[in-house]
Amino acid sequence: MVTISIRISGKVQGVWYRASAKDAAINLGVKGKVWNEPNGDVGAIAQGSQEKVDAFMEWCKEGPPLARVSEVKVEIVTSSEIYSSFEISRK
Repeated sequence: MVTISIRISGKVQGVWYRASAKDAAINLGVKGKVWNEPNGDVGAIAQGSQEKVDAFMEWCKEGPPLARVSEVKVEIVTSSEIYSSFEISRK
């Protein structure tokens, strides 16, 4: 199991990014959470097999139709927390 932290920059708030990310994660079988950052970015934690997490990361580079992603930063996280679902959170 792999856990990554993702920071998505660009026009990613007010375009259904979080709801679409949740749908994409559920469809891919990824667990974790997604939230808005105060600076206009979207943050996410994704957890699952390497293949599923990689597929979610690729989805994040495009996002929903109205989003304009300019940058995606990914960091591997060493976490003992095991997520049981994918949720929209306040962080």
